[in-house]
Amino acid sequence: MSQKPKSADALSQPRKRTFVFPSAVTTLAIVSVLVWVAALFIPAGQYATDADGSPIPGTYQRIESPLTLGERVEQLVLAPVNGIYGLLSPVRGFVDTQTVGRLFGQIGVIVFIMSIGAFISISFATHSLEIAVAALANRLRSRGWLLITAVMVLFSLLGSTMGFSVETLGFYALFIPLMSALGYDRLVTAAMIMIGATIGIMASTVNPFSIGVAAGEAGVGIGDGILPRLILWFILTAIAVAWVLRYAARVRADPGASLVGFDRAAPDDESAIDHAVEDLADTPADVPPRLTGTQKWVLAITALAFGLMIFSVIPWSSILNGSTGPADYYGTHAAAAPAPAPAPYWFELNWWFPQLAMLFLIASVLVGLVAKMPEKEIVRLIAAGASDMMSPAMVMLLAGGISVIMTNTQTLDTVLHAMEQLITGASAGAFAIAAMVVNIPLAFLIPSSSGHAALAMPLLSPLADFADVSRSTTITAWILGHGLTLLVSPTNVVIVGGLAIAKVGYDKYLLFVWPLLVALFAVAATTVAIVATLG
Repeated sequence: MSQKPKSADALSQPRKRTFVFPSAVTTLAIVSVLVWVAALFIPAGQYATDADGSPIPGTYQRIESPLTLGERVEQLVLAPVNGIYGLLSPVRGFVDTQTVGRLFGQIGVIVFIMSIGAFISISFATHSLEIAVAALANRLRSRGWLLITAVMVLFSLLGSTMGFSVETLGFYALFIPLMSALGYDRLVTAAMIMIGATIGIMASTVNPFSIGVAAGEAGVGIGDGILPRLILWFILTAIAVAWVLRYAARVRADPGASLVGFDRAAPDDESAIDHAVEDLADTPADVPPRLTGTQKWVLAITALAFGLMIFSVIPWSSILNGSTGPADYYGTHAAAAPAPAPAPYWFELNWWFPQLAMLFLIASVLVGLVAKMPEKEIVRLIAAGASDMMSPAMVMLLAGGISVIMTNTQTLDTVLHAMEQLITGASAGAFAIAAMVVNIPLAFLIPSSSGHAALAMPLLSPLADFADVSRSTTITAWILGHGLTLLVSPTNVVIVGGLAIAKVGYDKYLLFVWPLLVALFAVAATTVAIVATLG
């Protein structure tokens, strides 16, 4: 049969191309270049610092750039490497891989999520999690909203009190299959986890890694101003939960309303989570699965591992004693207090990424032994699970590289000085709102709340005195601006890492979350303005 020849017009007509938003890795690479270009035009500068290393208001001065053009290009090229295991020199304030200092890169987070991937891979191989998830989904089939509410409130509470955020990266593998079985898309799962934890950061109450550091820098108690922060926590958490529930109900009623769809992953891009979702999709809804004795043991190990993770990272003495002072969430996960510091409780473990990574690697081996797997199969599954997390790992190292660029070009103090100029001389209500707004771009550059507080609060505190605004209110305004930025910032590993694990496009997430951001900003700005005006 002869084919009908195509016309010359049809051959010459170009094929229409539709714009496809780049992947998270490409997006972060583009942001890295844009930040690097911006740093070429932002003059270098620095503040004089006190004995604790905090900037002194009014001492900013411009300096000659510490880098030549060739060294700036080198910074761009090496940013991903420094984003993995760069070290921050306490003397030079410079990040690279050939210095002595504190770990600045994201290698700790990367190893942690790879160990989570290993554990989930070997656990799913026993089919215990799929069966447990299917059974739970069968019980919650008409009450998915209750699960979403409970998880978001819990994560928000943990975020508000102890900065729980990066730890949530381990929960996607548990919730994605469950939420899929309940009829929700991956955006619901990602929003439930990310927004739940980040809204808690935004509405921090006694978080030693944000409020504790800020209070220590401002010279006030960690409990000062806790009443308006508690009120904000209730209001902001309720708004966030309602927004996610609204979308979840719409998607469950009409799958076509999903922003991300329910497509299965490509065969060459599937992970243990994707296989679990497919298995659950093939499970009859009216047949409750049965767990074997081995599978029950695997579930017990899973519950113990995740429960121990949460318990081990909580700085119990710092929270319960309401102490303030230096703290570092991302780097060392240490929360200290001015002398005399309260002694840690005997049951505190003070674990962080090294211990958490080994916790899940040991749990992986234990699951393999309980399931009586051959040694080679255990090793294969651990390696396969770790490799599933390579894409999120690339996202995280790029996010860390952006912070390295701003640090090494010494442009952060210039941004801070611009912030200082904007809020000088404002009225009480205007100052409170301005203190929230000007911290938004700074939070983009410094996603660590403890690092942001140590940099910004020494300048904001005396300015608040001149504006007749209490320092505790200024702390509240600062954390609201910081947390609002974290909800969308591509430098926040909780957001970009979570989206990468859930395989949700950054553009789709922005489309979903922007109305929520507007509502949160309106409520936060109105509240801090009223509190500042009333004194």
